[in-house]
Amino acid sequence: MSLFKDVVALWKSDDLLSQAWDESYEMMVLSNQIFNKAIKYLRENEDFDTIKALKKRDTEINLFQKDVRRKVVTHYSISQDIEDLPNGLVLLNMVIDVERVGDYTKNILDLALNYPDTMLAEDFSNELAEIESEVISRFEKTIAAINSQDEEVARSLMSTYKDVVSSSDKIVNGCISGELSQGSESKSVALALYARYLKRIAAHLKNISTILVNPFEAVGYKK
Repeated sequence: MSLFKDVVALWKSDDLLSQAWDESYEMMVLSNQIFNKAIKYLRENEDFDTIKALKKRDTEINLFQKDVRRKVVTHYSISQDIEDLPNGLVLLNMVIDVERVGDYTKNILDLALNYPDTMLAEDFSNELAEIESEVISRFEKTIAAINSQDEEVARSLMSTYKDVVSSSDKIVNGCISGELSQGSESKSVALALYARYLKRIAAHLKNISTILVNPFEAVGYKK
């Protein structure tokens, strides 16, 4: 049985953990905003200053994570109640995954900075365009599921995650073998990197969705 509903009830009943919950949710929303802008800048070949400014916003995500950690640790230091310790650990796991999404979003921005032209996924391959669209959708669904505690959406996201993995791996392996040659080394490298970054973001979003349906020891894993 998932701890998530009990966790939310605890967070809502405790001022400090309630603040930590609110901040972790804001952290996810901010990460999604930066992710969407990163893809927009990649597709529009935005100027360097704008991209670099967006990269710096990752520090806001890091600050959220540090503050959530501090609030959770402070709560347990004061209460000294270890019976509900898994509840706080679930929240800490969640913000770690959000922070990792931020790191891979920065990698996408590095692509935007270094790729010499606009990078439209559909110009590279239909499969890459599908992965991009799927991850954008999964991000929005994950946030909505966490906010509404929707276990069915979470299960759907978990069960369809393998589709993203197989599509991404096919692109990366094809670039390595030369089967998916793009006509230039830089374009092939960009294709492989972007497919891998999207896969890793999808993986961390999947980890977040597992907290809705899995017991603590299985958070981040298949049920």
